[in-house]
Amino acid sequence: MLSSLSRPRALALCALPVAALFAVVGLAPLPYAIAQPGTTVDVLGKDDGQEIIAITGAPVRPTTGQLRMTTIVATGPSTEVDLGDVTDAWFRTDRAVLPHDSVYPSGKSDAEIEKHNLGQMKESQDAATLAALGYLKMDPAKVKVTLHLSDIGGPSAGLLFSLGIVEKLEGDGDGGDLTGGNSVAGTGTIEADGTVGAVGGVSLKTQAAARDGSTVFLVPKAECSDAEAELPEGMRLVPVTALSDAVASLRALEQGQEKQVPSC
Repeated sequence: MLSSLSRPRALALCALPVAALFAVVGLAPLPYAIAQPGTTVDVLGKDDGQEIIAITGAPVRPTTGQLRMTTIVATGPSTEVDLGDVTDAWFRTDRAVLPHDSVYPSGKSDAEIEKHNLGQMKESQDAATLAALGYLKMDPAKVKVTLHLSDIGGPSAGLLFSLGIVEKLEGDGDGGDLTGGNSVAGTGTIEADGTVGAVGGVSLKTQAAARDGSTVFLVPKAECSDAEAELPEGMRLVPVTALSDAVASLRALEQGQEKQVPSC
């Protein structure tokens, strides 16, 4: 019986179930996904040899500079994440621990989730086109925009697609580029009326942008604090709530009117 054991031995025996419990917890899959900075893509460039933004029905201007959409990479929908994975990611600035259901719809297979994400991308592209043409006061029945970008899903590139369309059709409105020939990155969903929405993972996306040479990052205003959490040195955050905000801020930066550009 336990009462007849010495105190050290009794404590050791009591600790065995606790140690076993920690061992089980350490190996058991947890309802999280681990995310890290992903790729960035210049929407003014090409993908698989095709223009990412192709426009017919209106004159298209040559552009310099880059508008880079940003992504995060997360562990797959079926990937098991254990306590060791979570602990490692928790103490790294280039990793984020996210609830699994905030990244992937629950109860869906990997194939269903991929289809869902690609569907969101298509909806985002359609909204981006309507937002850009609406901003430019162009008739979508006369100007056709085709967006081509393979293997990337989700709605978070909407703002950058809209800006890319505006850049190709109008630039800064005075013959120059909105980018000023520089590399501008950003993220944000977009509605057909030009409203910009939050996306998540912005602190990882700013790291991806800095890695790939951008020094200006357009961020949904509601996510300023998240973007500032791990902001790379030399990166300027520009908060936006609508496509018109983003265009106005880029135009001001390009023209050297720094005081007219909002900050987080």
